[in-house]
Amino acid sequence: MKNRGYVYVDRVPAADEGVSVAAFYTHHYPHSTGEEWRRRIEGDQVLLNGRPATPDGLLARGDRLSYHRSPWEEPEAPADFGTLFEDEDVLVLAKPSGLPVLPGGMFLENTLLALARRRYGDGCSPVHRLGRGTSGVILFSRNARAARLLATAMRERRILKIYLALASGTAMPDAFTIDAPIGPLPYRRPAALHAYSPDGRPSVSHVRVIRRLPEENAALLEVTIPTGRPHQIRIHLSYAGFPLVGDPLYERGGIPRAEAADEEEAATPGQTGYLLHSWKIRFPHPSGEKEVEVVCPPPPGLDPG
Repeated sequence: MKNRGYVYVDRVPAADEGVSVAAFYTHHYPHSTGEEWRRRIEGDQVLLNGRPATPDGLLARGDRLSYHRSPWEEPEAPADFGTLFEDEDVLVLAKPSGLPVLPGGMFLENTLLALARRRYGDGCSPVHRLGRGTSGVILFSRNARAARLLATAMRERRILKIYLALASGTAMPDAFTIDAPIGPLPYRRPAALHAYSPDGRPSVSHVRVIRRLPEENAALLEVTIPTGRPHQIRIHLSYAGFPLVGDPLYERGGIPRAEAADEEEAATPGQTGYLLHSWKIRFPHPSGEKEVEVVCPPPPGLDPG
């Protein structure tokens, strides 16, 4: 599917005063080379304060830059999301595996955000995130007040999230807690990647074995996360020695696979192949009158029975 393109807007900070337009984009958006940025600027794809920019034009603090990216072909993604709960303040949606929540990389309109806004209007936004390969329940706010109250509840850990995961191995305890910090590490694609890091942010996952599958050397796990770091369950289970079955990125220790980091086509966080499902969520309703709990039926392979 070819999208309609997009306009990326930047305000020039004081630190970039006197820098050329080409140097600004090359520094802040290194996914493209300096020569590629110069060609875009010379092709009138970049405006400076509403007028076509020149590559060597110098910037002043507060200038408005807008890069008009041409329409591009997006990767395929499933578009069949479900609605599990809705009222005037919140939506609880069922995300399919393979559908990104937010724009990023080559995805813009093939995202849950774009699809939800097409159905429910521009006021809805996700309260938390799910990885592209993760399926299941996700909470959206529908107005600014609900977004503010739910963001506060998330920070105060008053939103309960429970997942189902298919992990490698069967030798884990019946129940255990993983307490390992998570933070960004240098990587190839993207330039930084969340993984286990002694200097990262505190992160805790509570794990319970639902069923061991010795013939598959795997186990079906229930995972509750009071914290919500990017890719937390994938990282934590790998850190504990039980990476998700089929995870192309994280290996034991909670770090990227060494061979992936060295290859030209390195694995990325958005690649799928693992089974991880956001099963249950419980949250205080923005009205203050009740708590809401929603369950999303799991896909084949993650049925707890």
